Amino acid sequence: MNQPLYQKIYEDLEKAISAGKFPSGSQLPTEKELSETYQVSRITSKRALAELEQAGLISRIRGKGSFVKDLSQSEVKKANQILFVLPFMDNLYLGNFTEGITPIMQHNQSDILMTTLDYLNQKQADEIIAEFDGLIYYVQNQESHLNLLAELSFKQFPVVLLDKKIYDLPFPAIVSENTDGGFLATQLLIQQGHTRIGYLFSGQLTQPQSVRQRYIGYIQAIKEADLNFLTLIEDKQATNDGLLAYIKEHEVTAFVCENDLTAITAMKQLKEAGFSIPADFSITGFDNLQAAHLVDPPLTTVAQNFKLLGETAGRYLISWIEHNEVPEDTKIPVSLIKRHSTKEHHS
Repeated sequence: MNQPLYQKIYEDLEKAISAGKFPSGSQLPTEKELSETYQVSRITSKRALAELEQAGLISRIRGKGSFVKDLSQSEVKKANQILFVLPFMDNLYLGNFTEGITPIMQHNQSDILMTTLDYLNQKQADEIIAEFDGLIYYVQNQESHLNLLAELSFKQFPVVLLDKKIYDLPFPAIVSENTDGGFLATQLLIQQGHTRIGYLFSGQLTQPQSVRQRYIGYIQAIKEADLNFLTLIEDKQATNDGLLAYIKEHEVTAFVCENDLTAITAMKQLKEAGFSIPADFSITGFDNLQAAHLVDPPLTTVAQNFKLLGETAGRYLISWIEHNEVPEDTKIPVSLIKRHSTKEHHS
């Protein structure tokens, strides 16, 4: 994640003030001097000085300049240090949470370290508590880091979970309305005239919580429409590996896929087998990843609001840290995006 230029100037000046290079009452470089030093516009250097003023580090006097305040008066609010761990950085198969969380951190003058889950493999709970004020944890596997998370819960350290709930721990979770999403995708196919609609899993040995919830939404739509065919969760052929055999055995005409990657893989397999999408099969995904609208045909999918997920997680964590009140679990609405991988079906 690229650091804004004004933030680089802000951090350099903040460190210099803390280190005593600019003692109380001393004058900082002007906007013009900073813009020349950092090779940035005057607007950028002005923004950095405005942020320092807002943080209580300096006072700005029109026509005179910017001056360091007396830090002994404890006017400066200590910046919260937030740790945000994700399975993989810059992974196209995870949405862009930073678009939502970064403005929240900047508004609250909090520092955030975004890193991968591997970072926690080298850390003890006491180290996390000493270095950070709170943690946003993307739950990829509900057993991963369970000992570390449990110890953090014992010590009442603020942790907000993202994407999945860990029911054994007292941490609030920010998740998408997965069940609604599975229902919406299935309902679309039913409205288009499909009666034999399969659910396609990625092939993992155990299904993640989010996938099970999407599958439950699929079941709900199938039952409400009183259709006879239903994919069973234990059916080992209802995966990308067993796709062609599953179609032959059950004569399905459409698939609700657990996510976009599963859907895109299925489309590729079907094309290679000589089928056409959506003439022969309608396909829906889940997540609305960047790749979903780039494939041919563009994929009908359920969009998670990654921006709002990140924003809500950040807002809840800051509120917990500052007010010592544990937030509630929250579900973020999803939306169906109809593209060209689905079409009307006539028996």
